[in-house]
Amino acid sequence: MNSSSTVILAIALFIIMLGMGLSLVKNDFTRILKHPKAIILGLANQIILLPIIAYFLLSIYPTTPEIAIGVMILAACPGGPTSNLIAHLAKGDTALSVSLTAISSLITIITIPLIVNFALTQFIKVGQIIQLPIAQTIAQIFAIVLIPICIGMIIKAKRPEFAINMAKPVRTASGVVLILVIAGIILKEKANIIPYFKQAGAITLALNVVTMALGYFSSKLLNLAPKQAVSISIESGIQNGTMAIMIATVLLSNTTFAIAPAIYSLIMFGTGGLMIVFFGKRAKSM
Repeated sequence: MNSSSTVILAIALFIIMLGMGLSLVKNDFTRILKHPKAIILGLANQIILLPIIAYFLLSIYPTTPEIAIGVMILAACPGGPTSNLIAHLAKGDTALSVSLTAISSLITIITIPLIVNFALTQFIKVGQIIQLPIAQTIAQIFAIVLIPICIGMIIKAKRPEFAINMAKPVRTASGVVLILVIAGIILKEKANIIPYFKQAGAITLALNVVTMALGYFSSKLLNLAPKQAVSISIESGIQNGTMAIMIATVLLSNTTFAIAPAIYSLIMFGTGGLMIVFFGKRAKSM
């Protein structure tokens, strides 16, 4: 990607995280004290089990190193604001979904460089290995994730009506930019996009479906409320594709690493839509 595209993508992620901050309050971070079982399960599924499942799928499904690294980058990322919207429309526990997204966004500032560096050493040939500088990467993700969240939360606290009014335009703007970024990646890699889709489509779909199933059934196993199970399912399987694309193209300067997250970003709207239809109808019948 050229320098202007890099700046646009960084701004897009900043806007997305700002939008998340506009919807957050202090209780979203302290809710773990009130509902520890649901929060801990959701975080364990997303931060620990998701990368493990991704690595297991990659070990049994043959793919290129670039696609494998893209999948691991995706698995290292937290949930995004899209997961909160899907959880809301699917009649899940929206407050739990927002809390999981917020807390995981903070934790993954530390875990992303560790998981991505592990993936780079596992899938890149000896002599070609590149690594993310951990301290610098943490600082960059901190700037793009935590700072806009804090700004959004301050605006929410000081100007709640303005924050409510801005939530939808910010979501719309971030969605438009994400579509443009994905379109740009596809255009740049148009000669390879069909082979890439064949390689990345199945494994990203499998990762999405398996982790959502894990989130739902692990919640039922721990006797959590149905709404909590829906939210944990969605948070376990719907990742922040924009952040994954940013890490691939900006921090690692490799567009091919962004192919899997880009394809996943398209797939998740399909599976998310199915979740909305299934659980939304189920909630109405109860």
